[in-house]
Amino acid sequence: MGFLGDLWGFIVAPLYYAISALLIGWHNLWGRVFGEESGASWVLSIVGLTLVIRALLIPLFVKQIKSSRNMQLIQPKVKELQKKYGHDRERLAQETMKLYKDSGTNPFASCLPILLQMPIFFTLFSVLNNAAREKPKGILSKEQATQFGEATLPGGISVSDTFLKASGHAPTMVLAAFLVLAMTATTFLTQRQLMSKNMPKDALTGPYAQQQKLLLYVLPIVFAVGGIAFPIGVLFYWTTSNLWTMGQQFYVIRNNPAPGTEAERAKKERDKAKALKKGLVPEEEVLPEPEPKRPAQRQQPQRQSRSQRKTAAPKPDPGSAESDDGSSPAPPATPDSSASEPPAANGQAITPKAKKKNVPTKGVPNKNRKRR
Repeated sequence: MGFLGDLWGFIVAPLYYAISALLIGWHNLWGRVFGEESGASWVLSIVGLTLVIRALLIPLFVKQIKSSRNMQLIQPKVKELQKKYGHDRERLAQETMKLYKDSGTNPFASCLPILLQMPIFFTLFSVLNNAAREKPKGILSKEQATQFGEATLPGGISVSDTFLKASGHAPTMVLAAFLVLAMTATTFLTQRQLMSKNMPKDALTGPYAQQQKLLLYVLPIVFAVGGIAFPIGVLFYWTTSNLWTMGQQFYVIRNNPAPGTEAERAKKERDKAKALKKGLVPEEEVLPEPEPKRPAQRQQPQRQSRSQRKTAAPKPDPGSAESDDGSSPAPPATPDSSASEPPAANGQAITPKAKKKNVPTKGVPNKNRKRR
């Protein structure tokens, strides 16, 4: 068989003994009520076996719920990383794994309960299938395997028959079809309940949402196609397991919903209604107070040289300035040349030109004057 076959045999060998021991224990209990050869005692033994297995898987289910919730809450951050490092796949993978590590999220933890159930399912299938062929597995004896293979329910329905091997027996085909539909419907409703009530709006887009949608539609089809080849005893196990999962998930979503989901809003409304019914004042949601605005930091003046200060200083506009009493300022006084300059020798004032030459202008012949 090779290495993989030996590894699989090493894993399932203890499961054969454990499952067959649980099955025989429940059969001994129900055999006292319905008889050891009755099909009802074997079906109820399978149901009891399922309940024990699912109860043992509760810690893994809680871990799965926490991991799924963390995956939902960090989806906005994953989208930001995809926008930032979308061109570099290696850097995107590194940053994504770092985000998972910092948030304590394991992307594979949500699949862990399903992976652990698969060996149990195949082991149970092998035990029931071999018992139908009178080939015992584990601690199941030859006599008990024969009883299981020949056990029938009311209507002549054999526990070891399948939909395909019913040989046209209508009650067997009807019961098998009903169990296949129930198994498919419970799988679909469980996944739909998770997506519609316990996933934030931000988590309904992106790769995680695509994965959930894939499980929503693909798993029921897989179970519907494969269910017609399962023995009725296995169908009872799988349908009971799905009902347990749906009820367990409904309880978790109702009492401990994820933040920012429709289930959380519904829980707050129920809590408020219960408080009003008891005459208590419901606790209002306290919004965080906005942080006070800090004053802008005063900018220190930069040191400037004297030439820079003279250049930056605005020059006053004498025309626009006003006096203290509000009246317009008087025009600047012009120097009076006649008052400031001394009189000439002959009593005539000296013009600026004459002042320059210090020669009186009157009585002096002008060479540039035109002759008449």
